[in-house]
Amino acid sequence: MRTSMRSAAVAATAVSLALLVTACGGGEKSDGKGKGTGKDAAPSASATSGAPAKTLSAAELEKLIVEQSDLPGHQVQKDKAGEIPPASAVSTDKPSCKPIADAMSYISTGKPAASAQRKAIEVPKTEGASASPEEALGALAAPVTGVTLGSYDGQGAQEAFASLKTAGTDCAGGFTLIGGGEKTKISEVAPETVTAGEEALAWTVTTDLDGKPFVTKLVVFRQGSTLASFSTLSFGGTVKALPKDIVDAQAAKLG
Repeated sequence: MRTSMRSAAVAATAVSLALLVTACGGGEKSDGKGKGTGKDAAPSASATSGAPAKTLSAAELEKLIVEQSDLPGHQVQKDKAGEIPPASAVSTDKPSCKPIADAMSYISTGKPAASAQRKAIEVPKTEGASASPEEALGALAAPVTGVTLGSYDGQGAQEAFASLKTAGTDCAGGFTLIGGGEKTKISEVAPETVTAGEEALAWTVTTDLDGKPFVTKLVVFRQGSTLASFSTLSFGGTVKALPKDIVDAQAAKLG
């Protein structure tokens, strides 16, 4: 059980799952070849025109990011110092895919002026010592969503969103994520439909883990100068739905 959990953690984000576990497992090598097309929504008019929105400070982001009171049915935790890797620690074999790799790793895409992170763990319906073995396994498989807010100067948020849109198209057929000394094969980045903020994108990301698919969900939206990203995984290996309740709660706080 421990070995498979460690491998799944690395496959999901390559380096950033120190948020969930303290150990890391091995990924899988890949040439990352392949291209595809996405169905991502086109940027809104505000993405390319108009006065830049106010850049938020780290303190302001901390007040606006989702907290426990915003998410009934979840346990919300703040990251500890050193748990979020620097952007330089994550790379890809295809440069245009790095924005998606960053979002998967709880890193704000591009060059944010400030950022903030949380993780939201879906609370199992049955807990405690009386839980059956099946219920305990279900708790381990509960979806965990890393929430990242980044605030940008000038047109930085629009540019970061545009780079994610390009990555969704260029990297649909897969790429190799490199982080923490490991290479992880992402086999597919498939577009999903989502509505949030001024413009939004979402994908189902499939990782090839020892020949088996490990499915996660990724959502990003822009509100003014702020970019919000949500990376959802499960140690069970598959996330079936976008984290809509978390996305909606965050969008409401950002206005």
